[in-house]
Amino acid sequence: MTYVGMFDEMDLSHKFKKLKKEITRLKKENKKLTDEIEELKANLARAKEDHQYDNLVHQHELESLRKK
Repeated sequence: MTYVGMFDEMDLSHKFKKLKKEITRLKKENKKLTDEIEELKANLARAKEDHQYDNLVHQHELESLRKK
């Protein structure tokens, strides 16, 4: 192996390690964001249920007032 070839191999090894590190970081970030999305979906579902319940209560209140 030539002197220059040795540096190319070291450079590739260094780049490979940097890429692995970046992939690991992105996987962790993706997991964190995926968890956050799931939490937001759950919050949205609860808010929709609350809104639906409130509408039902108000509808019954209006019907009750109309009957008077």
